[in-house]
Amino acid sequence: MDTAPGVSATHALSDPPGVGARLAALLQRRSVLPTLLLVPVLLFFIVWNTVPTLWLLGLSFYRFSLTSGRPPIFTGFGNFESILQDSEVWLALSRTFLFVILAVGIETVLGLLLGLLFWNSQRLPGRRVALTMLFTPMVLTPVAAGTFWRLIYDPTFGVLSAMLRGLGLPTVNFLGDARTAFGSVLAVDVWMWTPFMVLMTLAALASVPKAELEAAEIDRLSFLQRLRLVILHHGKFILMLGILLRTIDAFKTMDLIYDMTFGGPGSTTQLVAIMLYRRAFEVFSMGWSSALAVILLLISIAFTATFIFVLHARERRKQDMPA
Repeated sequence: MDTAPGVSATHALSDPPGVGARLAALLQRRSVLPTLLLVPVLLFFIVWNTVPTLWLLGLSFYRFSLTSGRPPIFTGFGNFESILQDSEVWLALSRTFLFVILAVGIETVLGLLLGLLFWNSQRLPGRRVALTMLFTPMVLTPVAAGTFWRLIYDPTFGVLSAMLRGLGLPTVNFLGDARTAFGSVLAVDVWMWTPFMVLMTLAALASVPKAELEAAEIDRLSFLQRLRLVILHHGKFILMLGILLRTIDAFKTMDLIYDMTFGGPGSTTQLVAIMLYRRAFEVFSMGWSSALAVILLLISIAFTATFIFVLHARERRKQDMPA
């Protein structure tokens, strides 16, 4: 039996909206779409970061070797006590801290100088080519860079040895001599990561207000005064962020040096990350290695907290000052 047109229209208006309409209305809510976009990132972070970290933390309380064929044995803080009493670990840590201080310090100074050189130099001939060549080492993989420089340092057919022989000087085994190995790998790290600090310096300089720079020029402030009072005042956060990232990355340097010297000669270039790799994947002492990894993680967190504390020290002093 046919229904009247008015009745069918009334029924159509009273029908519930379709799935597409309900989904569109749901996505129009402000809190729904950001949540849906964050869910894959959170799942990836939980699966690939949180779960392995918790597994690592739990394994650090066990004595476990992959080659023993026996189940893990709970030892509590036994692995941590063994690490703290191991003189080889302390030597590797001291060598690592020396490497971090020298590498990050040299890279920061060179990056600041080169960044100031390229700042406001848009009319400089060949500026783009120079910046492209400058940033090239940063995009290389550490293994490729290590192999490249290992061939350059080679005492038999390396480029440096050929140059020394051409000048009538004796050849030097840069990576095989304990007196020069540490400085040689340090030079490669500086060559590779100074462009990163140049990039951070240019980003910090771009954040400086031009009005304040013009006012400083009108007041006839010297360049050092402008650098301290204007440039570093506005760009210190970006610079400190770059120093923090380089500090953490230099602290866990492993692949570059391992490819060049394998931690030798002897233990001259064996940083703590190389020791961790050898104990985990050559000796297969997984419990001990997990405990050392936890200690290194805590040290990295301490680095981050220290940098944040120093960065906000001036703001806290201003807040504590009486009005």
